[in-house]
Amino acid sequence: MRQQRALQMFAVGVAVSILSGCAWFGTPSTPPWIDGVSREHPSDQYLIGIGQADSLPTATERAYGAVAKIFKAEVSTQSRDWESFLLLETRGQARSEHRLTLDQVTRVSTDKVLENVAVLDKWFDRQMKIHYVMAGMNRAQAAAALQERMAELDRAVETEVSEARQTRDKLARVHNLRRASKNLVLREAYNADLRVIRSSGQGLAPRYSVAELTAELQQFLATNLAIAVEVTGAQAEPVRRAVMEGLIREGLPVTTQPSGSAASSGAGEAPSPELLAKGTVRVWEMNLPDPRFRYVRWCSDFVIVEQATQRVIGAVSKSGREGHLTYGEATAKAVRVMEQEVSNDLAKTLAGYVYGETDSPAGIPPAACPDTDGPPGRPPSTTPPL
Repeated sequence: MRQQRALQMFAVGVAVSILSGCAWFGTPSTPPWIDGVSREHPSDQYLIGIGQADSLPTATERAYGAVAKIFKAEVSTQSRDWESFLLLETRGQARSEHRLTLDQVTRVSTDKVLENVAVLDKWFDRQMKIHYVMAGMNRAQAAAALQERMAELDRAVETEVSEARQTRDKLARVHNLRRASKNLVLREAYNADLRVIRSSGQGLAPRYSVAELTAELQQFLATNLAIAVEVTGAQAEPVRRAVMEGLIREGLPVTTQPSGSAASSGAGEAPSPELLAKGTVRVWEMNLPDPRFRYVRWCSDFVIVEQATQRVIGAVSKSGREGHLTYGEATAKAVRVMEQEVSNDLAKTLAGYVYGETDSPAGIPPAACPDTDGPPGRPPSTTPPL
């Protein structure tokens, strides 16, 4: 009798063990957070993301990505107030270093947010051989960190706007308004993150708006800082037009008035150019032993001068060679290439100086064009024409 009872107890134990094992392999053991519900990390206190993959590192990466995706979506939907600034930044065809795009704002902001994310739990489904990871952040801690960063940006913006409106130096005003606009864009990105983190969905309103500062900057540039362009040499006019278009794409005001003049128009007196982009361009045929193609060489040398002081604040020298079936076709191709390269480099150099993001060069680069009184093909001179 005792032996029979012992056998029954043993059978019950085995059954319990089997059921327990089935629970580990099957659905009953699946933690509730797999479906986004966690008692230990409730949604009003934690923001979580779930990742799954065949390997633990990949599942962890996906869990972090799930959290980041929430913030990226919010930044994108809250970007309307930045449109005037971001549009100004991206309307050019060429990308230059000083541009601030929505992708960059999202990346900077999300990287900061992810500093507060940690792995909260993980589970391995032995039957399906899949790893699950729950990553998340404590809402209160993350909100406090974001508010501290926003306060720092608020102080910087306040200082920059105050200095911009008090200084009499035109370029200093542009530099400060520019920096204030960029800092405000980043501040608003953090504010979008804060709205995600807070259960209430409320952020902290800034004192200034991006649209307001951008409009102030554009208005000041249009009325106080004109740039003149002067080009001499072969194909001067198409290159001049291309340079002016490149400057306009960068949001810089271009005047058609001659340098050193302040001609009047029906709308009032135009401002005298503050800056002058002055240069020379050349195109000449090359006598190369090629039975099929004809070649031409092109060159351009530009300096950017502060009119009031005659100080050279930038220089661009470019050259190249193009070939085609005839000299006429080769020349047309060379002019197109010259227009693009010269306008892009000049616009980038001028924009960096005007917006205060690059310093004046320590020296002027060697000229790309040979001396005008020398034969084509001689070594380039060391001083660009002024």
